[in-house]
Amino acid sequence: MMETRKATIDHRWLGRVGYTEALALQEDQVAKRRAAEVLDTVFFLEHDPVYTIGKRPDQSSLGGHELPHPVVEISRGGQATYHGPGQLMVYPILDLRTYGQDLHRYLRALEDSVITACRAMGINARRREGLTGAWVENRKLASIGIGVKSWISLHGVGINISGDLAPFKQITPCGIQGVAMTSLEQELGANISVERAARTFWPHFEQALIRLRPAL
Repeated sequence: MMETRKATIDHRWLGRVGYTEALALQEDQVAKRRAAEVLDTVFFLEHDPVYTIGKRPDQSSLGGHELPHPVVEISRGGQATYHGPGQLMVYPILDLRTYGQDLHRYLRALEDSVITACRAMGINARRREGLTGAWVENRKLASIGIGVKSWISLHGVGINISGDLAPFKQITPCGIQGVAMTSLEQELGANISVERAARTFWPHFEQALIRLRPAL
């Protein structure tokens, strides 16, 4: 298990968790954070195969055909994506009132954390104009979809570490036509466990979030 440091942001490696179970865990943590019963917390985990999409009238990114895995409609923004084994999910449950109360800056901070971590690993990740997430050239490595309840964040980032990317081909990932998905393993040509990736990414997420806090 990932060690937890005494700090204002807790973090936990949860292993492989079903999507609906993880969603219930987030909702419970949001309620506790709103009541000031827990610290800001970042959950790291991976899911059983599932497709998710934000609640919206246009769901054409699901492809309009039968999919090989369940579909869950959730409260984040954005179009359809896939989660499954080999993908690192990062769910920050934060009181954004202490991080500047700016959703755009929060989204950019999540992107920055992925990009800086990837660059530390030798991958030249970057943003793409007009698109969210982290990219390697024209290949998408990480997707971001956030939700907020009374300024407490939930949902977050999915980073492709290893595993089968074929399920993405059944949908239009994030509503982007013709997008190519990639993973850390493909870019580095080396085997990487999701838990090891979580340990590598955590300090970059922590620093990106700390930088959001207004100066005292």
